[in-house]
Amino acid sequence: MPEHVSFLQQIGLAILAVATVAWVVGLIRLVRVVAFPPPRQPTRSLPLGALPGQSRAPALESVPLTADEQDAFAGLVRQFSRR
Repeated sequence: MPEHVSFLQQIGLAILAVATVAWVVGLIRLVRVVAFPPPRQPTRSLPLGALPGQSRAPALESVPLTADEQDAFAGLVRQFSRR
């Protein structure tokens, strides 16, 4: 190195060189991540692995209503339709 360059200037130049190399390496890694994202892991449908999956749809259930229950239900339907 030339004699007129101080020791602190040489250290500063070395620090700038290391920072530049680190910046370039970081930029290259960032571009690779954006251009080629890692494959996503498939997510499970249920967050809890202890719960089993449903094998088939449940059967439809129906209960026969008596005449009084049918009248009460019809009254509720009329009540809600007024609102």
